[in-house]
Amino acid sequence: MAYPDIIGKSVPRVDARDKVTGAAKYTADLCPANALVARVLHSTVAHGLVRAVDISEAEKVPGVEKIVTCFDVPDIGFPTAGHPWSTEISHQDIGDRRLLNRHVRYIGDDVAAVVAVDEVAAARALRLIRVEYEELPAYTDVSSALAPDALPLHEEVSDSNIVKQHIYEAGDLDAVRSRADLRHFRHTYRTQPAQHCHIESATSFAWMEGGKICVVCSTQIPHIMRRVIGQALGLPWGSIRVIKPYIGGGFGNKQDVLYEPLNAYLSYIMGGACVRLEISREEVFTSTRQRHAEELDYQAWVDDKGRLMGRDVLVLAQNGAYASHGHAICANSSTVLRDIYNDELATRTEAKTVYTNTGTAGAMRGYGIPQACFAAECMMDDIALELGMDPIEIRKLNMMRPGFVDPGTGIACNSYGLADCIEKGRELSRWDEKRARYAKPQSGNIRRGIGMGIFTYKTGVYPISLETASARLVLNEDGTAQLQLGATEIGQGGDTVFCQMAAAASGLDFERIHIVSFQDTDTAPFDTGAYASRQTYVTGKAIKKCGELFRQKLTERAAARFHRPAEELTVAGDRIADRSGATVVTLADLAEDAFYALDGSEHITAEVTSHCTDNTFAFGCCFAEVEVDLALGRVKVLDLINVHDSGTLINPALAAAQVEGGMSMGLGYALSEEMLYNGEGRLLNGTLLDYKLPTALDVPDLKAEFVVTDDPTGPFGNKALGEPPAIPVAPAIRNAVLQATGVAFNELPLEPKRLVAAFSERGLI
Repeated sequence: MAYPDIIGKSVPRVDARDKVTGAAKYTADLCPANALVARVLHSTVAHGLVRAVDISEAEKVPGVEKIVTCFDVPDIGFPTAGHPWSTEISHQDIGDRRLLNRHVRYIGDDVAAVVAVDEVAAARALRLIRVEYEELPAYTDVSSALAPDALPLHEEVSDSNIVKQHIYEAGDLDAVRSRADLRHFRHTYRTQPAQHCHIESATSFAWMEGGKICVVCSTQIPHIMRRVIGQALGLPWGSIRVIKPYIGGGFGNKQDVLYEPLNAYLSYIMGGACVRLEISREEVFTSTRQRHAEELDYQAWVDDKGRLMGRDVLVLAQNGAYASHGHAICANSSTVLRDIYNDELATRTEAKTVYTNTGTAGAMRGYGIPQACFAAECMMDDIALELGMDPIEIRKLNMMRPGFVDPGTGIACNSYGLADCIEKGRELSRWDEKRARYAKPQSGNIRRGIGMGIFTYKTGVYPISLETASARLVLNEDGTAQLQLGATEIGQGGDTVFCQMAAAASGLDFERIHIVSFQDTDTAPFDTGAYASRQTYVTGKAIKKCGELFRQKLTERAAARFHRPAEELTVAGDRIADRSGATVVTLADLAEDAFYALDGSEHITAEVTSHCTDNTFAFGCCFAEVEVDLALGRVKVLDLINVHDSGTLINPALAAAQVEGGMSMGLGYALSEEMLYNGEGRLLNGTLLDYKLPTALDVPDLKAEFVVTDDPTGPFGNKALGEPPAIPVAPAIRNAVLQATGVAFNELPLEPKRLVAAFSERGLI
């Protein structure tokens, strides 16, 4: 079927006017003014048992309505990861959370909650609560948590601090190790914990109505949220209603269930009164989620031409105090290593996810791939330097080829633009010219270099997990249509792309498709939510099927009313036309007839479910030119270019905006962002003042380019784009610093203290 040219057109965002004028309503805007206020008391020790909580003085504070402690809440373990539910027990997420915790596992854990009439009363009461702890040994890094005498942090789910581990092996690695003709490389690469820093804090309010607990919250996963709240409270899932308004960013932090179950419980015990629970920015840092710190012990065996003969990689992920997404992220880190580069003879990866007494790590844009990509791309440059090869050429020799099928997941390379992305980036960055120029000996304090990195990223989670989505189109009385989805707009432009897809599939004009950026689990079709760069791919399939069914129903109605064969009619913008293009009836007239005809009214609606059993790889690369001030340890990025193969672009302007946003996140990850903990497990920089997030003054002009392919599995030839832009920036910058200075940095971020120490050690300053 041919689709209108709305696909590939940069139409304005459907939510642009409301957002720039302030008309858009976020969670805090909707909360009733008379709502009660809840605040949470957090643990001051990294590991311990709560022996007693004294609330006697706190209860005397005027305005305090209720105080609950870890001894009052249901003793129900529940998971928090935004994953689809599995009917197989072995595939279900780890239920190691409680609403409040008697066994506290990090500084910031949740011990008690106050409900009061206002913020002042709640804050005063918190200060008066006294907690008696029995302190236990704290394990604030992976090595101490894995020590033979370490106590298990979650004895109810594991007898050790390993959340989960797995090994993948292919080929005879021992035979590769024994070959004397191969070069052996071994390096350890480390990445840091980082915070999402979305504009809107984690916020919600809850009340009871019609026998249901209703929760309005800032979340990427409303339907999953409903299920988890039901599990946490021990209530039927259908007795929970979740409403998601506009959301001020998530980046994966809000792909976890955060304080919403506690808020629902507080409303429940308050007899259904409306309770608001909005945490501070400091609490977002300490008590929500962060990106996993990972350590990758990376070995490679290479022939004299630069071909990878075999690799052996151990990935250790620091998961923090609770499972959250469990082993999924570390597993993703290890899997991509065998995807982006293919060994000639043997591959072995081992991955371990470890509990520690630090803040909990969860999903963050890229889902384990930024960590693995940093290691893989650093190693390729390190090998190229030793062999005297151009970094592009060694990648072209080893990277994924068309037709590749992942041996573990079965995901296939269905469309391939990686080689073209590299060549486009090579030309735009003037790689050959600058690489040669900066290869000449440099002296003085200021030095320059150019580097690059590549990546691949899956589109969705199938077959590792369920991929399903539903869509509904409803004819309005004026001949326009309402698009209803469970998929979530989280700032990325999803609603606009969804409307473009619906217009293309149904034949209606784009302007005739209406969408409301609110998901209500009582009325919205089911969708698992915004994560895994899945929505334009998985939800897009549902929209396409729904649009085609809607088109069919409209033409069938017109055929019946005008006695014409349905197969001769089609939807053409604002009318039904025949094969010659002549108008049979306008959609406005057809709708009026459908709603109000005395001899046969019909309320035309199309609703479908798409059970997705496809996946595919997206690709891309980043080129970075830097200037390094040796004495100051400062890296100034002069030029930054991302080139992406995301299949067919539904909306090129929105695609470019996605890339630019991801590049800025990658820049901070490379140069400045790091959550710093002391030896006691206390976060030292949990504010936007102390956490070094790049500002507009720190970000160079960003260049986003594309190689357009047509993926046969995508609903409109499209594939992943949301997360990939953040992946290759850090290694590209690191590799540029390597060329500029000759110093290989194997740990992020590339901040001044680390750089100056290395330059001093090498005698450069």
